[in-house]
Amino acid sequence: MHTKSGARLPLSHLLLITLATPLAAQSITNPADAQRQAQQGQNPPPPQNPPVMVEARRVSDLREEDRIGSYGQPEWTSHRRFAETRVYVRPEGTAEFEYWLIPETSKDGGSAETKVQYEFEFGLPWRSQLDLYLVSHQDGNEGEMVFDEQKLEVRHALADWDAIWGNPTIYLEWAANNEAPDHIETKLLFGGEAAPSWHWGANLVFEHETGGNQENGYEITAGLSKTLVDQRFAVGAEVKAAWIDDKTDRGDFANEVLLGPSFQFRPVANAHIDVVPLFGVTDDSPETKLTLLFGWEF
Repeated sequence: MHTKSGARLPLSHLLLITLATPLAAQSITNPADAQRQAQQGQNPPPPQNPPVMVEARRVSDLREEDRIGSYGQPEWTSHRRFAETRVYVRPEGTAEFEYWLIPETSKDGGSAETKVQYEFEFGLPWRSQLDLYLVSHQDGNEGEMVFDEQKLEVRHALADWDAIWGNPTIYLEWAANNEAPDHIETKLLFGGEAAPSWHWGANLVFEHETGGNQENGYEITAGLSKTLVDQRFAVGAEVKAAWIDDKTDRGDFANEVLLGPSFQFRPVANAHIDVVPLFGVTDDSPETKLTLLFGWEF
């Protein structure tokens, strides 16, 4: 190729012109083509990599009170806040594993009983939850730790969070025991936020033994928690009151009342460690009941 002056272009310049020509042609939009596409009801192709907008629902200065999930629930409800009291359901599509260690001593000086519980929680659609438990018991320090109980639990929240006061949730549990009659437990769960950083829960409980003496238990549990460090540390208190009778003398109740402090530490976003020492205040109550709990959310 020659210029008007007759000078020959270098070969490298010819290569650049050859490569650039089709790319430049592709980048030019013919106005007639655009008009034809509009007349035919066709939209021009969208630009590549459109911007993504992300919004968060903030209701307080605490991140653990941010609303999350399809039910609009606060983040703190995705971790168990209380040992004795349940609140609402897990967010849909989430799961958690929990390890429980529960030593209990009696007031009559008898041997202590230790319970170890492995729990798997699954957040399901339609404001539902499924829990599976594997439980072992040990009597005294010398006894053998035996896996002798399996439990299945389902929950269903009646509405999205804060649509109904107290966020009522229905709870049903079946406990199958290897060496004792099975148990059925029903609960009505309540919970919410009393004020920024103050969280509460309360349960109404009925438990029935399906065989043997057909023991019935009527319980009220409650917990109150105060967040001291957002998503890290909370302190509170819990109480459990139970009235128990059986078929040999209905209405003659044994009365158990336990109360004590509760502590929750979240070392990382997905984990929580709970320590809840409860103390019996009636003659029928255990002397102490200590709950050590580790949970990991997936």
